Amino acid sequence: MTSLKKILLTILFLTVSLLADTGITMPYVDFPMKPGKGMYSTKGKCNMCHSFGYIINQGKQSKKFWHDKVIKMITVFKAPIKTQKDIDDVTNYLFENYGNGELE
Repeated sequence: MTSLKKILLTILFLTVSLLADTGITMPYVDFPMKPGKGMYSTKGKCNMCHSFGYIINQGKQSKKFWHDKVIKMITVFKAPIKTQKDIDDVTNYLFENYGNGELE
């Protein structure tokens, strides 16, 4: 089979796949954030890559856990958290609203 035929078959397959009505509807799940200082900053920086459900699924954690998680998101996943103030704002919001009251 020539390259052109392979390309045309691939385009045909993709077009049919995209236009097919599967009848599958994905449910919408809302993960509301608790209002508080730093909520909008956290929402803007975290929800760019994942839903807030990811954060809620972590359970109530210590301030160190949240700080370490923010640093991991920056270093491993390149989260758009650029300044120490942003790191502190996100960490404090998460700890104050989803923390367990323990610093360590």
